[in-house]
Amino acid sequence: MNSPLTGSDTTDTTYDVLGIGFGPSNLALAIAIEEHNAGVPPERRLNALFLERQPRFGWHRGMLIDDATMQVSFLKDLVTLRDPASDYSFLCFLRERGRLIDFLNQKTLFPLRVEFHEYFEWAAARVRHLVAYDREVTAVDPVRDASGAVTGFDVVCAGSGVTYRTGDLSVAVGLEPHLPPGVELSERVWHNSQLLPRVAELRDRRTPVRRAVVLGAGQSAAETVDYLHRSFPEAEVCSVFAKYGYTPADDSPFANRIFDPEAVDVYFGAPSEVKQALFDYHRSTNYSVVDMDLIEALYATSYQEKVAGRERLRFLNVSRIRDVRSRGDGSLDVVVEFLPTGEQRVLEADVLVHATGYRPRDLTTLLGEAAKVCLRDDEDAIRVSRDHRAETAPDVTAGIYLQGGTEHTHGLTSTLLSTTAIRAGEIHRSLLSRRAEHLRPSAGLGA
Repeated sequence: MNSPLTGSDTTDTTYDVLGIGFGPSNLALAIAIEEHNAGVPPERRLNALFLERQPRFGWHRGMLIDDATMQVSFLKDLVTLRDPASDYSFLCFLRERGRLIDFLNQKTLFPLRVEFHEYFEWAAARVRHLVAYDREVTAVDPVRDASGAVTGFDVVCAGSGVTYRTGDLSVAVGLEPHLPPGVELSERVWHNSQLLPRVAELRDRRTPVRRAVVLGAGQSAAETVDYLHRSFPEAEVCSVFAKYGYTPADDSPFANRIFDPEAVDVYFGAPSEVKQALFDYHRSTNYSVVDMDLIEALYATSYQEKVAGRERLRFLNVSRIRDVRSRGDGSLDVVVEFLPTGEQRVLEADVLVHATGYRPRDLTTLLGEAAKVCLRDDEDAIRVSRDHRAETAPDVTAGIYLQGGTEHTHGLTSTLLSTTAIRAGEIHRSLLSRRAEHLRPSAGLGA
């Protein structure tokens, strides 16, 4: 197996599969490939490499609040639903760390988020030889044979001067922060994805925070409100959202079946109007909703402050932010409109946090020329087969697998952890199946 290249080297190695992005999705695929390679002779191994623009593994680091818990069961880790006997499971991680019994004594399915991130780091370190960090992909170009058929891709990385050639791609670049139109980020205006480092900077600089404003009504917004309220005990924290109150997440057993692997099959085969109906029916399992425990804790805190006569936690419901203006001292004037009456008030704030969610990254921009070989549906979205491979023109034998950005074909779980292990197994099997059908000669172990 080839080691990742460093410096400004170039390579004439052709990989069987090249991953773009190394978050949980491609990490799960790397583990599936590593486990496969460990059990077969060299000629049957997959030569894989994963490219990650970050200098090290990291997953939502800016929201690793010390007491925040996962919203999915630990059994929906990187491997268990694919192979319960895998030694890359969360339970094996706990055993190695000496915390297995202690964790079980908690009687919970939901680990701390910081601990699950530690698990991801542990797994990523075990497949480190399959990853090249500090590799930002800037271009993906189709490679054509003498007949003009696309048999692979050249993946170009910024800065390093390295071009990697591969037969197949696995694209898992995750989500990017979503901001309202016209918002400009600054030292005082953030997206919540930067919450922890920004708060740390304010503390290090001893910047006074008298009032913080948070826009949003989902889980990350509520967590941000709670964290700022605890982090700045002298500050007022104002939560602004268009709803009347936070909506509880529907995590009931029947509703949660929308995250079952079988639900992907149902969704994939359904007519477009049924897909939309299922998505609308079950938005409350994931979008703009908050865990009930956190809702109750915030309400209790607010009420306790009213009793004490010192209200620091304020909820400006049925409202929206109309304007944000910088003041001469660096603080902000945040104009908030109460929607039923149109009445506006100006909040002088030291911090404004947009907890306004995430959106899929633009695959057309990322894939560049390679995106032109993908077929599109009537809504101009990339058509995707059940094995998560983009449908392509007839003269394309190379594959582009999409891990994420496929809600239109595979449903709600496409951006979530719930079916990560299952999807990795499906992609791995597809890679092996297409290789066995001799769609292209195997690259072997490379140069």
